Amino acid sequence: MKLMTCPLNGPRNISEFVFGGEVKPMPDPWTVNDREWVDYAIMDNNTAGVVREWWYHVPTAYWFIAERNTVTDEIVRTYKYDEVFKERRDFNRPPAAAESKSGDRS
Repeated sequence: MKLMTCPLNGPRNISEFVFGGEVKPMPDPWTVNDREWVDYAIMDNNTAGVVREWWYHVPTAYWFIAERNTVTDEIVRTYKYDEVFKERRDFNRPPAAAESKSGDRS
């Protein structure tokens, strides 16, 4: 049985986790074009070696970061996301977009 250490719950069976993709900076959704957004949301670099990835512990709905060697599938370490993301990043809608799309999200 393969185990992964959840920073919140300790070692758990790997079947309790879901892969969430590579950790990468989120572009501003108000200024990025469709291709750049798809690259961010769907495309991964598929780097050979140790990469940072999002993982989700399903029973507790807890997101965290794991460093995993993609060649050996070894989990090097896991940690809370706030070790990487120190502050919340807000994306404000540009005034022109707010005026042209009034009635939808605000």
